[in-house]
Amino acid sequence: MEERKKINETDELFQIDLNDFSQIDTAIAGSEVVYVVIGFEYKLSVWQKIWPSFMKAVIEACKKHKAKLVFFDNVYMYDTSAIPHMTENSPIHAPSKKGVVRQQLHEMIMQEVEKNTLTALIARSADFYGPDNKSSALNMMVVDNFMKGKKAQAFGNIHKIHTYTFTPDAAKATAILGNTNDAFNQVWHVPTTKEKLTNQEWIQLIANELGVEAKIQTIPVWMIKILGWFIPVMKEFPEMIYQYEQDYFFDSSKFEKRFGILATPPGEGIKILIENLKSQNVSH
Repeated sequence: MEERKKINETDELFQIDLNDFSQIDTAIAGSEVVYVVIGFEYKLSVWQKIWPSFMKAVIEACKKHKAKLVFFDNVYMYDTSAIPHMTENSPIHAPSKKGVVRQQLHEMIMQEVEKNTLTALIARSADFYGPDNKSSALNMMVVDNFMKGKKAQAFGNIHKIHTYTFTPDAAKATAILGNTNDAFNQVWHVPTTKEKLTNQEWIQLIANELGVEAKIQTIPVWMIKILGWFIPVMKEFPEMIYQYEQDYFFDSSKFEKRFGILATPPGEGIKILIENLKSQNVSH
């Protein structure tokens, strides 16, 4: 398990068992704002089993202790038709089973907000990339492969637009939202680039930064299904391919207008990511 480090001297760190809801209550007691930024294993059965009961416990504890809730979420609950231009008002109609779980969490929070029994906000991010992030598709399938001398791998149509959120931008925005009273009781998209790059162009940016040739292997759905027999996480991808077969543009204008903060440009974000990885390799 990764060791968690204090950000501020006054931070108190607790290690809790998330299956024991009394521990969740104890962790939330005395908090003014509760940030739920956890990610459970990327597996449908795990999400179905853990997420709803975990969120119910968090909501109940927030209500009991009069704490505000900030939930960091993704875009899986948006209707397929919304993917080419996602806003905070996009229709919610999950096209995947994992999306159904996310839709359930959204509804659990917003129903409490509508009843005035909970003060909460949802901060949404697009697919993401950034330093110290091992679970991003760009990091795993492109950067890691290039650094090992292999071809980049990609799903779907690499000529379709795909916007990615830079993780430091997402973290900063989520903290700002949690500290802004009038930001609550609504959904926000965290700052994400307005540059409409295709997946192929993202891969080219990474290749340029690493000084390698941008060789790409596109993986069709049938191959993903076969790979799922050998690499369990691959079983989770076929139902998400709809996000890679059409343009995927995540609009964060609402946040930008309210706070005057823009996303890190892709070229700069990729440069920071690669420098971070190279420094880690040197130190190991």
